Amino acid sequence: MAKTLSSVCKLCRREGEKLFLKGERCFTPKCSFEKRNFAPGQHGRTAGRGGGKGMGTGRASDFARQLRAKQKARRVYGVLERQFRRYVETAQSRRGLTGENLLQILESRLDNVVFRLGYASSRSQARLLVSHGHFTVNGRRSDVPSMILRQGDEVTVREGSSKLTYFKELGDFAEKRNTPSWLSRDVKKISGAVTRMPERAEIDGSLDEQLIVEYYSRR
Repeated sequence: MAKTLSSVCKLCRREGEKLFLKGERCFTPKCSFEKRNFAPGQHGRTAGRGGGKGMGTGRASDFARQLRAKQKARRVYGVLERQFRRYVETAQSRRGLTGENLLQILESRLDNVVFRLGYASSRSQARLLVSHGHFTVNGRRSDVPSMILRQGDEVTVREGSSKLTYFKELGDFAEKRNTPSWLSRDVKKISGAVTRMPERAEIDGSLDEQLIVEYYSRR
């Protein structure tokens, strides 16, 4: 499971935009990005988004743009490099557009589905809830955040976990969150289901899957 030991706010600053890795805090004035929206490091104010060795100031190279697109997607979904590479290989083996297949795989992760259903304020919190075994998939307890769900799979809070204060008070928070149309949910039962695979238009438009595919194609 991916784990960031340093401040996740540095990841947003590295990408030059909010990745909403801290959930609700990112929507408040307390968000660190609001105060320091430049790349971390002593050259952060001047290096720009290209930053790093060989990426300097000015127009970023094709490789730099591809790398940033890949890093951004990894950080948004909280996936380590080795696992992300496997997702790319799986996407390449499927029929259709590789980039779109990759984003569908990332969106189909159990932790992301829990987040999309509104049962966690961030993907990192969703990973924690799943890894602690609070959810079941098709009636069976699962503690694997990276589990890939398919059409028809149902996610429900475990009966024993539903008695915890967090889940008892979850209703009001979840109701305020919009659920994508490829998912269905029942807030009272704290459950949801994958009704179909997401279409590209329903996935984060700021992600550039073509640049990610190009990055791995050149290696």
